Amino acid sequence: MEEEPMSAVGITGIGTYVPDRTITGEEIAEASGIPKEVVIEKMGVVEKHVCPPDEDHASDMSVRAAERALADAAVAPEDVDMLVYHGSEFKDHIVWSAAANIADRLGAENAFATESYTLCAGAPIALRQAAAQLQVDHIDTALLVAASREEDLVDYEDPDASFMFNFGSGAAAMVVEADPGERIRASVHGHAATTDGSFSHDVVMPAGGSANPPTEETVSNGKHTLSVPDPDDMKRRLAPVSLPAFLSVAETALDRSAIEASDVGFVALTHMKRSFHDRVLEEFGLDPDNDGFYLDRYGHVQSADQILALEEGLADGRVDPGDPVLFLAAGTGYTWAASVLRWQG
Repeated sequence: MEEEPMSAVGITGIGTYVPDRTITGEEIAEASGIPKEVVIEKMGVVEKHVCPPDEDHASDMSVRAAERALADAAVAPEDVDMLVYHGSEFKDHIVWSAAANIADRLGAENAFATESYTLCAGAPIALRQAAAQLQVDHIDTALLVAASREEDLVDYEDPDASFMFNFGSGAAAMVVEADPGERIRASVHGHAATTDGSFSHDVVMPAGGSANPPTEETVSNGKHTLSVPDPDDMKRRLAPVSLPAFLSVAETALDRSAIEASDVGFVALTHMKRSFHDRVLEEFGLDPDNDGFYLDRYGHVQSADQILALEEGLADGRVDPGDPVLFLAAGTGYTWAASVLRWQG
């Protein structure tokens, strides 16, 4: 195992936000016709947070999470050099920079704002991009923000979309600094990612883009919700490759960090069905009930999952100073990604 050069890059603050409104697993079961035991126990949704129609847009939730992260880091908005939005592409408006809007509302007047999209694999990818840029560019402080309310795009009456019934709403943010000093909360180490583009058309919104522009007909026919054209085929092809891909990116990121898999103390994993979540952690010899946090009261909040899980793990005493922490994520497309941190306290 070759040790990578020590990185001075560290996370100095984290923050999250979820809307007050919730929907329970029982309500999802009633709306979809799926037995509540399946929704709650198999899909892993006891409840999840959802947004009112005219409140908590992606930018609103990002601002709230970012304010909490900046306060946690004791960093003023004007000291941010780069703001990266890595959340859902379903934002307040289409073809629009949420990052610029968030920076303006925060008062991050000295930051340039940009966006990074890797769907639900966005957190490790954005962290990787920011860490690399902090090491080589004239940037000292980066603010990474993400939000999702893709729950709006789920049709509970469409059985083919059932694997998306766990989609919830919320936001997360990280402050990442090139020279964090004593304020460091976690050092940032190795990363890895892989993509299998053969899945690129397996989850789509049928209308709204240039291939099928919005019309009165597409709206009336319900073509503006997420759909899975062939769910059985997707499951057949995804099942044999998903676990190996998760393990591959995790092992590569750990190797690049000179950290043994057996030393990992906590895994912040994308929300997925409970059995698969547990199996991934068990592959590393970890206890799912103590070495991770299952987001069954949040659902899947796209690329906010990792910080939501970490924050809950910290609150529950599952992360100790010195613990290697693995961010592990996957997003339709299909991309699997990992980042390795060492928690400092």
